[in-house]
Amino acid sequence: MSEALKTELVNFSELTGEAGSARRAELARHVATLFALTSDRCSDEQVDIYDSVLIRLVDMVEQEVRQYVAEQMAGLRRGPEETIRKLAEDSIEVAEPLLKRSTVLRDADLIRIASNTGNAHRFAIAHRDVISEEVSDVLVRRGDLRVKRKVASNTGANLSDASMMTLVGDAAADATLQMSLSDRGDLAEKHIKALVAVASEEVRKKLYAKGRRSEAARLDEAQEIAEQRMSNQYWLGRYDFETARSRVLLLAKRGMVSEATLRRFASEDRFPEAVAAFAWLVRCGVEEVSHWMVRAEPEPFLIIAKASGLSAITVGALLSIGPWRHRLSPEVRTESMKTFERMTVADAKRKMAHWSNVVLN
Repeated sequence: MSEALKTELVNFSELTGEAGSARRAELARHVATLFALTSDRCSDEQVDIYDSVLIRLVDMVEQEVRQYVAEQMAGLRRGPEETIRKLAEDSIEVAEPLLKRSTVLRDADLIRIASNTGNAHRFAIAHRDVISEEVSDVLVRRGDLRVKRKVASNTGANLSDASMMTLVGDAAADATLQMSLSDRGDLAEKHIKALVAVASEEVRKKLYAKGRRSEAARLDEAQEIAEQRMSNQYWLGRYDFETARSRVLLLAKRGMVSEATLRRFASEDRFPEAVAAFAWLVRCGVEEVSHWMVRAEPEPFLIIAKASGLSAITVGALLSIGPWRHRLSPEVRTESMKTFERMTVADAKRKMAHWSNVVLN
C-alpha cells in the first residue's frame, strides 16, 4: 500500500496553519486512544496505517499531546513502531513512559537512545523490568551516578563483569551504591571481595554476614528467587505470539517461510515471529515451541533443531534472541553450540522418539 493511500484517511492539508491547531491535537488524541483500545485486534496492515498517520500527527502537535500519545502506547505489546521510536527520543516528558515500559522498543533502540541522549533518558531506561547486559553496559558507561544507582538496585538489570566492576569501583565514593550492590543476588565471589575492599564498615559487615551463611542455604535461596523471577510464563507473557503466528501463516501460504526467513527474524530480534516460523518448520505447535525457546536449559530445542536439519548458524542466532538473550550466559550458549554440533540427526531423532507422549515445559 502506498504512503498516499495509507494516510488518505486523514486530510492533512486541512490541518495546517494556526486554525488547525486544536483539530490536530484532538485528532492525535483520538487516533492514539482508538489504537490503544483496538491494537490486539488490528492486522499488520492496519498497524502500519496507524503508524503512518500518527508519525505525521506527532510532528504537528504540542508536547502535551505527544505526552498523551506516548502514554497510550507505553503499555501495548505491539504498536506503531516508527512512532514509538520517534517519541522515545523526544523530550523526557514525552519519552519517559515508553523508555520505562514499552516492549516494542528493542535493545538496538535502547542502546541508540542511551548513547545519543542525556541522563534523564538513561535514568528512565534503567527502570525497565528487564535490561540486557548490552543495554546495561551503555547505561553504566555513560550514565551519571543517579543512573548507576538505579541500574545497581534493579534486580532485572543483567550486568556484565565489566559493568559490575565499574559499579564496584564507583561505589568506593558512594554509600548508596554500595548498599544497592550488596543486595544483589548475582554478585560473584570476586565482586564481593572487591566490594568489601571499598565498602563502608556497615556494608562490609553486611557482606561478611552473607558470607557466614552456609553455601547450600545461599544457593537454595538464590535458586528459589531465580525460579520466581524467571519462570517461563514471566518471559512468555511479554510477547504477542498469536499475531506472530497469523503473520507467519500468511507467509507460509505464499511459500515464504524457510530457514532463511527464520534467520531474518532472529537477526531482527523478532522473537514471536521466530518462534512461529520455527514451529511451522518443525511441524509443532507455537505454544509448545515457545516453552522450548524460553527454558534456561535449551537441550530440547537443540534436539528438535538438529532432527529438523537446521544449520548451526541458525541455531546460534536463535540462542541469542528473546528471553535467551537474558537467560543464557555466554558459557551456556557456547556449550549448547558444542552439543548441537556433536549431535547427529540420527541421535536427535532417537531422543525425540523417547518423548512420544511427554510435554516439555
